[in-house]
Amino acid sequence: MRTAEQILREARTIAVVGASRDRFKTAHSVPLQIQRHGWRIVPVNPLADEIFGERAYATLADIPFPVDLVNVFRPSADATQVVKDALAIGAPAIWLQQDIYSPEGRALAEAAGVDYVENSCIAVIRAVHAINAPRIP
Repeated sequence: MRTAEQILREARTIAVVGASRDRFKTAHSVPLQIQRHGWRIVPVNPLADEIFGERAYATLADIPFPVDLVNVFRPSADATQVVKDALAIGAPAIWLQQDIYSPEGRALAEAAGVDYVENSCIAVIRAVHAINAPRIP
């Protein structure tokens, strides 16, 4: 299994489940920061048409292209279902943001051989390791 740093270094396209239109919420400011460092952010929010200048999708299943990472900004109570949805689309990695946990989700991801991170802020890992999005060859 890859570390959080390895996952971020190798991802190009990140689906953000629970991305917010509210610029004062971390579910907006964190993905926006990641986007500013070169990653393609794909917002997943059934109440929005567009966030971060990108088309928003109602569900992960609605995204018509592969993603490298599913980043989760939903309450822990919702996380297991999001993990199931991420596994259903073949996501190679799942990342639950700080203070989000899902023991069942972890078990499902591990059983499927999918990289899994929980209770960790993607923006903190990016900053600590000074990571920018990988360049497209």
